[in-house]
Amino acid sequence: METAFEPVKRGKWKKRVLRLLALGAAALLLWCLTIYVIVVRFDGIPGEGKPTPSDVGIVLGARLWNDEASPGLKERLDLALELYEEGAFARIIVTGGLDAGGATITEAEGMRNYLTAKGVPESAVLMDTLSRSTYENLLFAKDIMESNGWNSAIVITHSYHGSRAADIARKVGISPLQVSVTDSEVLNVPYHQAREVLAYTKWLGTKLFL
Repeated sequence: METAFEPVKRGKWKKRVLRLLALGAAALLLWCLTIYVIVVRFDGIPGEGKPTPSDVGIVLGARLWNDEASPGLKERLDLALELYEEGAFARIIVTGGLDAGGATITEAEGMRNYLTAKGVPESAVLMDTLSRSTYENLLFAKDIMESNGWNSAIVITHSYHGSRAADIARKVGISPLQVSVTDSEVLNVPYHQAREVLAYTKWLGTKLFL
């Protein structure tokens, strides 16, 4: 038989649970806003002016369309071309393995094809054709750097992706490090910024175990 105190107890527990849920939701919202600000405020390393000359440029991969660089990937490659022509580096590492969407060449091969069609000598383009994530992009690029005796690098990507890329590059040991970023005129930037909050959170968790 239910006593008079049991409804009171249930009411107290319900309030506690609701309070904890509200605190959890507030903490999650604060976390997401903090990461979002980090993502959208990143404007490169260094943040102002042109990067200083480095041993190599590293272009982070993205999807191909029909075995050719997608419009978003072309934006990264065009920034790499601009820096290459300005003398920021004499060699370019392009990164990315085979897409799951039916591509017959790797992202790196598609990126190399785009650069060489723009006049970059094939001998100046080195490829990582195995990586499947930003972490692997930079880890495998670091391996290529070490095998060639290179130390410094300029990492090239989009603005929304730059902060996480910089943190990963530091983790894999690229130093001195510079990051050059480009804004996008072809991508759905708000979508990618929101997605980056989740990707950055996942990376911070993964980093704890590396």
